[in-house]
Amino acid sequence: MGGTRNGPAVRRRKLGEELRSLRLGAGLTSREAARLVGWHQSKVSRIETGRSGVTHADVVRLLDAYGVGDRRLRSVLEALAGAADRGGTGWWRAYRGVLPPQYRDFISLEAEACGARTLETSVVPGLLQTPEYARAVTRAALEGLPDSTVDALVEVRMARQEVLSGAAPLRLEAVLDEAVLRRQVGGPRVMGAQLRALAEAAALPHVRLQVLPFTMGGYVGLSGSFVIFSFPNISDLDVVVLDHMTRSLYLERSEDLEAYGAAFRTMQAHALTPEDSLDLIAGIDDGA
Repeated sequence: MGGTRNGPAVRRRKLGEELRSLRLGAGLTSREAARLVGWHQSKVSRIETGRSGVTHADVVRLLDAYGVGDRRLRSVLEALAGAADRGGTGWWRAYRGVLPPQYRDFISLEAEACGARTLETSVVPGLLQTPEYARAVTRAALEGLPDSTVDALVEVRMARQEVLSGAAPLRLEAVLDEAVLRRQVGGPRVMGAQLRALAEAAALPHVRLQVLPFTMGGYVGLSGSFVIFSFPNISDLDVVVLDHMTRSLYLERSEDLEAYGAAFRTMQAHALTPEDSLDLIAGIDDGA
């Protein structure tokens, strides 16, 4: 698949681009920047082109040299450096023994994003799952796991949902295939509670939930789910994530971002309105 990278490679390139922009904004050449932080010029160049990894400490030194004081911007850039996975304060670090590296990377991006647009064709988005539904999905998707591992994965799923609360919650736009609502994951009781939880989440001002009904027929995103993350204060940083449950592919090329962004807008336009979507969810919950 053209333009795919693993998460850390995407982050290196995006981080390098932003650091270069900040350096230029500070009126510094790469040689001058290197002199300020005590490095060779080639290290600055490798970081800016994404050819070299960069540590949390490196980012802090560069941001200090460039006079960057915006705390939110600094936090995002440190996350792009993978600081949370290499000794930072991200809560998911406690689950290193359970979570694959790419899933940890996905969570760190999600934690720093200001917006997420997601298409789901088979299951409820992780950020909107109830604990019982999350447990049923995990057992179905990853058979043979010990109870302790399942418990840990469900805890992670619930902890991820904290991005939807707080002073600056993630703006979530979700388009769900009707199949997501009708698939009896965990049985009628679990699914009924999940449908009601979806309705409650949809009432939040920063959540927009729409359903693609069966009557629509085929559509552009039918082949698979995806998430598009957007970030604050960073230019050209949107990232598309595919197959993020156990293995993630990241699309970063401008043409990929444009294609997925356009596809998502098309699906929103053809989906039921948020109000009609809630009516459909209620009808399914009532057994219609």
